[in-house]
Amino acid sequence: MGSEMVTLNDAVREALATHPDVRVQSNELQARAQQIEQAKAGYKPRIDITAAGGWEWNDNAATRNAGYKDGRSLIRKEAGARLSQMLFDGYATDSEVARQQARYESVARRPEGVSQNVALDAIKAYLDVLRHRELLRLSEDNLQAHRRTESQIRLRYKAGIGSSVDLDQVSGRRSNAEASRLSDLVNLKDVETRYLRTVGMPAPAELQPVSGLERNLPMSLAEAMEIALAEHPTLRSAKADVKAALAQHEAARQNDYPKLDLELGSNWGDDQNGLKGTNKDLSALIRLRYNLYSGGRDRARKAQTAHLLNEAKEVRNQTYREVVESLRLAWSAYQATRSQLGSLIDYVRATTATRKAYEKQFNIGKRTLVDLLNIENELFEAKRSLVETRYDNLYAQYRILAGMGRLLGVLGAEMPQGPGRGDEELKSFGQYAAYDLKVEDFGPAIPRQQVTESAAPTTVKADITPGGEVVNRIQDWAAAWASGNVDNYFSFYSSAFKPAKGSRSAWRTARRRVIGRAHNIQVDIDDIEVSVQGDNATARFRQRYRAHNYRDVSNKVLRLRRENGRWMIVSESNR
Repeated sequence: MGSEMVTLNDAVREALATHPDVRVQSNELQARAQQIEQAKAGYKPRIDITAAGGWEWNDNAATRNAGYKDGRSLIRKEAGARLSQMLFDGYATDSEVARQQARYESVARRPEGVSQNVALDAIKAYLDVLRHRELLRLSEDNLQAHRRTESQIRLRYKAGIGSSVDLDQVSGRRSNAEASRLSDLVNLKDVETRYLRTVGMPAPAELQPVSGLERNLPMSLAEAMEIALAEHPTLRSAKADVKAALAQHEAARQNDYPKLDLELGSNWGDDQNGLKGTNKDLSALIRLRYNLYSGGRDRARKAQTAHLLNEAKEVRNQTYREVVESLRLAWSAYQATRSQLGSLIDYVRATTATRKAYEKQFNIGKRTLVDLLNIENELFEAKRSLVETRYDNLYAQYRILAGMGRLLGVLGAEMPQGPGRGDEELKSFGQYAAYDLKVEDFGPAIPRQQVTESAAPTTVKADITPGGEVVNRIQDWAAAWASGNVDNYFSFYSSAFKPAKGSRSAWRTARRRVIGRAHNIQVDIDDIEVSVQGDNATARFRQRYRAHNYRDVSNKVLRLRRENGRWMIVSESNR
């Protein structure tokens, strides 16, 4: 791929061609094909030859009748040939061939299923690199904006028309913007490493932007689900496993029947059994074998295969549920992000206009520095939200195609054939192990002593008024939510808490599921207003929620009651 611009399809094809998971399934498929041939060998004749020669001593009636009272030693020679043809084996070969064919059919779907997953992983890695490169550019733009503001405030301070407080505040915001840029740089390096692992090559400097695939999506979830349940390769593989288990169960009945074989044989011998001379024989036999008792082994084998059949059916049922869940989640993500995009575009447009107006008003003294810094940060977060949602929406479209089992077809990607590169792949991939991770990218290191001093605790006077207690309590509630500790989060709610909809039990179950699935949660509380009347309080604030899979800004109202010295939430709602 080198320095040339790479497309999404290029990355997917490279991932499919080199990813070990795909090659593992391809080789297993070829192995299963040979197992079918092994099973079919039961229909064909078997030919064996034997030959032997050596010393032999015999003392038997024949040697004694010949006058050898102490036995006789001779050099024995013999040779033989035998042909055996199965005529009837209780349908054992039929069942084994059917079982191996079903196993092959099961594995034949796995390369497609694994290829769909690898392709989807490659798409996510590709989109994440694009996403985090945009986020890094936004962070760099944000840092430059704060530097310009800092330079302007510094000039005002030197001119005697600005305060040191303003300078300290804007310097702190600029430092925070630098930390944010470094955080985005680290995140970019992380996703580029994931791209390397998935695609097998480093992410190039130029990645072609990705457009949507709405034209390839069904009109409704019902239509998508119908396609998925009919075509998803993993579900079809699970159904084939049931057929294989059924064939295995049928094969367990083979000992209920006799076995019939045609046997043709010829033997030649010289100086055998103590007698000089040559012996020859020919035979053509039809041999019947029928086991009458095997200690209960056959009955146990039938019971075992019956349980294995039931197990295969339950695995199929579980796969059915997983396919349904995966597609529903992808569809919900697509619908939600598509609805959010329009609002976020308007939000960015409006915040951009507000930022320009605030800057003009600040220059003529009608806006404070805090106003200007806050709107700058709000615009930064709005642009980030738009970027995140746009890429979430793109990825959701590909998730839907993968959930239906049609991702490879839409991309025009083909599953690779053959054994793969083997040992050569280690050499090829190894050259990229330390690719493009340079310490200088992260800026100069801070001396350890400075880090220790800056991390030293400072004493802050607590606000012990009732309103201050409520504010502190709400901040602790937001921190518990952000930590993902669900039990700690629930501890902020009164036993008398009533959710806006449904029962308390249903609310707890829903909240536990949502918080448990989210990663990198951030909950910021702004513009908080608290009113206290005795042991009851009302808090109104703006809540900014952000996680890996969802983000939201809302105006929230919490009603709290003092219980045993602690403020507990009794109701919450969005204004």
